[in-house]
Amino acid sequence: MTISLYFVRHGQTYLNKYHRIQGWSDSPLTDKGVADAVDAGKRLSGIPFSAAYSSDTSRAIKTGNLILKANSGSVKSVVPDAAFRELNFGYYEGEDDVKTWHTIGGPIGVNSFHGLIGEYGIDKAEDMFSKADTYGDAESSSTFWARLQPGIDNVIAKANDGDKILMATHGTLIRNVVSKWSDIPVNVSTKNGSVTKLDYDDGKFSIEYYNNVSDEL
Repeated sequence: MTISLYFVRHGQTYLNKYHRIQGWSDSPLTDKGVADAVDAGKRLSGIPFSAAYSSDTSRAIKTGNLILKANSGSVKSVVPDAAFRELNFGYYEGEDDVKTWHTIGGPIGVNSFHGLIGEYGIDKAEDMFSKADTYGDAESSSTFWARLQPGIDNVIAKANDGDKILMATHGTLIRNVVSKWSDIPVNVSTKNGSVTKLDYDDGKFSIEYYNNVSDEL
């Protein structure tokens, strides 16, 4: 059985625009964010989705539904699922991103999330972030995957052979998926409205492409 999952990062939000940490916290799409979603919808319009999911945040739901408006398939709205939420950044939610990464990585000479991922890998970078949260709310890599993997497994279990499925989600979530099932470097930002294709073939996952903003989908 072969199934294709098209992960799309939501359009730009106000917290994105202001360079604020945004995980479980939510903010509306900006005008650019709406345009990001509409553009993704145009690029994906020829792929008839048989199902569509999103996280339960407003930014992902709106992005997914804007994409579906232009789609040639019969699905008209996404199914929200908390399993597909962004990584929870705990105490640091809403903080200035440059300040936050300097706070966590500065003592070891790394001043960005990209740098931490490049140096230590995304799993360890997330564990470092979780450890730095004195409230204990920021998700570790294992906690994150304990909710994400069952969500993906449920999508696969409900699908039929040949299905193409839209997944409107989040940047760090997509980076985790790519890191788990490929050797593609993920120490670069996942662009708003970009498409990442995850293929499932008889029990095996693989990444066909990551962070794609071209018309070649």
